[in-house]
Amino acid sequence: MFPSSSREFTENHHKSLKFNSLVKYSTRNLLHEVDLLRIAASLKQEQKHKGTLGQFFTPAPVAELMAGMFNKLNLPQISLLDAGAGVGSLIAAFVGNLCHQQQRPANLDIVAYEIDPFLIKYLHQTLELCARECQLAGISLNYHIQNQDFIQDAVRLLQPSVFDNPDNSRFTHAILNPPYLKINAQSQVRGLLRSLGLETSNLYTGFMAATAQLLQPGGEFVAISPRSFCNGPYFKDFRRMFLGMMALDQIHLFESRQEAFSDDEVLQETIIIHAVKQKQKFDRVLITTSSSADDDFVMTNTLAYAEIVHPHDAQQFIHIIPDTLSQQVIQQMTNFTCTLKDLRLTVSTGRVVDFRAKEYLRLIPEKSTVPLIYPLNLSAGYVEYPKVTKKHQALVYAEETISLLVPNEHYVLTKRFSSKEEKKRVVAVVYDADRVNCDWVGFENHLNYFHQDGKGLDITLARGLAAYLNSSLVDAFFRLFNGHTQVNATDLRNLKYPTIEQLINVGLSIGEHFPSQQEIDQLVQELLRMTNQFDNNPLIIKARIDEALQILVELGLPRAQLNERSALTLLALLDLKPNDPWSAAASPLMGITPMMEFMAQHYGKSYKPNTRETVRRQTVHQFLDAALIITNPDAPERPINSPKTVYQIEESVL
Repeated sequence: MFPSSSREFTENHHKSLKFNSLVKYSTRNLLHEVDLLRIAASLKQEQKHKGTLGQFFTPAPVAELMAGMFNKLNLPQISLLDAGAGVGSLIAAFVGNLCHQQQRPANLDIVAYEIDPFLIKYLHQTLELCARECQLAGISLNYHIQNQDFIQDAVRLLQPSVFDNPDNSRFTHAILNPPYLKINAQSQVRGLLRSLGLETSNLYTGFMAATAQLLQPGGEFVAISPRSFCNGPYFKDFRRMFLGMMALDQIHLFESRQEAFSDDEVLQETIIIHAVKQKQKFDRVLITTSSSADDDFVMTNTLAYAEIVHPHDAQQFIHIIPDTLSQQVIQQMTNFTCTLKDLRLTVSTGRVVDFRAKEYLRLIPEKSTVPLIYPLNLSAGYVEYPKVTKKHQALVYAEETISLLVPNEHYVLTKRFSSKEEKKRVVAVVYDADRVNCDWVGFENHLNYFHQDGKGLDITLARGLAAYLNSSLVDAFFRLFNGHTQVNATDLRNLKYPTIEQLINVGLSIGEHFPSQQEIDQLVQELLRMTNQFDNNPLIIKARIDEALQILVELGLPRAQLNERSALTLLALLDLKPNDPWSAAASPLMGITPMMEFMAQHYGKSYKPNTRETVRRQTVHQFLDAALIITNPDAPERPINSPKTVYQIEESVL
């Protein structure tokens, strides 16, 4: 009996392996075919039309990442909702993932909403491909394409019903890439969302809220969206509603604004959230970070739910803290406790909207004009005026423009918008009135200006305030809680500041030439009474990573290696800790796992253990090709694929 039983097991095992490999191959094929449909549709679809509908098609790597976040896929029956299906990329990724599970449902029902008639034929093709996949995996698939407005239909479905079996909470799973589109307060869709109990200014939060309401209790929700809903007053109502019925389980961040939707001009930072429809919150929330969706090098951090959403926060801000370094940044910022109101300062948006004052604009200063300051006039900590540019540099002084002007005194100016991938989010300068001979000045609407009841600041205070706003600490803190390109006056009001005395103290160290970034950060460190011996100082850690990155730039490494992963790998290979001088760089023998342990211990960056191969494949191999490092100098005969393989910085490089 034993030999027969053993042979039967082996045969079944081989059948299982053959089936699983077939499914895996077929799944990859499915995603590839659907991604080709996405690219074809995107090329044929006019950009203007996509913008009108707020469409951003989901690339295959993003869809695959999202589909992999679901936990409960072993149910006997699964019902999936995609409220803005497009060509069906997310559905294909979900089906592909489902078919690859050991335990698969007997039945899968899919409801796909898509309002754009142009995309329906592509969506049909995708769902037919999914049906083929499900048949292979032994899953009975039923799908319904709803070529209608999702919000309108969701309101109908969510209306109280007199029937015993209303169809308003039928979905076990929802996957979503909602349209990003501002909605007018008087629009029909705004009224529909109000009937669901939601006041919001952007369609994407409306889609997310309606989708969540259509889930069954315990239903799973995965969505990719702008990060902007996490803070600020505009999305307070949405946060209250969403967090009231859903429990956050995982949040995934992208380090780069442009990587998630590389085919589209996306300025918003995007995140993926996984949440479950239940009142009871999870003890901890997983935060993961990658540079892009297809980057296997994933940083992880788990936080108590109360650290993500503070229980007593009336605003219900969602604090996304990706690593221990970020936690240290937050800790350092608690040293500053003053609000602008405490400092008796105010921040306002520039009053001059140039297209509304066209007839009063002048390219260069003339008689009876006053200076007009744009973001492009901000240079090296001060305002450069006038500047040779196509932008108008002056505004006619007239009765019609007087309300747009402020007295020519000292102010601090900040840019309201940062360009894509700009090094700093908060860019501040001093407007020094002594450098411009005039009585009045106009600040264009893309600037914020700090003032005291409409009048200027003491020049020393202005210099200290500008230095504080330009510090790496403020920039790192601001990026943690601001997920869009704007630096609004509201954001600056919510920031905490040093005391007036401390700001003046910093300002006393600044003269006609603004200090370098390193000097600014040293001034802030002194403000916090930090020393170079302060362990895990976030400013020192960030500066050291930036220095390592700059070295890789100067060594001519390819763009794909100019990232934090490569900078940390270099620092590990040099055994260089944040507080060590560069002269202390060494060349120890180091394997991949010790490198990752070094990153976690000294730089607060913990990565998934299964990302070792990514370090080897996407950084170490390139370091070898560039002759920066050598392999196994202690045992040249050791094969390179040995688990004992070690690397060392090449002597001349050191």
